[in-house]
Amino acid sequence: MGGAPEQRICVARLGAAHGVRGEVKLWSFTADPAAVVDYGPFETADGRTVEIEALRPAKEFFVARLKGVADRTAAERLRNAELFVPRERLPAPEDSDEFYHADLIGLAVVDASGAALGSVVALHNFGAGDIVEVRRAESRDTVMLPFTQAAVPEIDVPGGRIVVAAEAFEAAANSETRS
Repeated sequence: MGGAPEQRICVARLGAAHGVRGEVKLWSFTADPAAVVDYGPFETADGRTVEIEALRPAKEFFVARLKGVADRTAAERLRNAELFVPRERLPAPEDSDEFYHADLIGLAVVDASGAALGSVVALHNFGAGDIVEVRRAESRDTVMLPFTQAAVPEIDVPGGRIVVAAEAFEAAANSETRS
């Protein structure tokens, strides 16, 4: 039984308890936020299984009733838990400009000539747009690049690489060495 370990995707995060009957706040990361219930059951990072019994919208999140969680104390034990599902349970992206972050992690990063620059270690969004974090080929340092068409003009998931604009990579690398 060799083979790669099962790839999991984070589709939601639980927040604080909501009320006293065991409901929790839930933030969905799926394209259709309410469809998150269709992907369950979920697993937390520490291996707990979570099932959503009911979901209703609130102001900037959902309120979820979870199977086996009947009071505020039990709900608080799940605070900040991320909910994962196996990658194969999710639909394929609908267009060529849509990706799951997990599909990009580990891809080689090259410039337009094919020269190795590093590999993708993470994608972030700190509020001003997506950022791709690249571990440099020649060191343990990382470089943060805007995840835009200008900085990352080509993404080739089947080919295992992304192409970045050399000038964007150098500008990011130089700004981080000055900080």
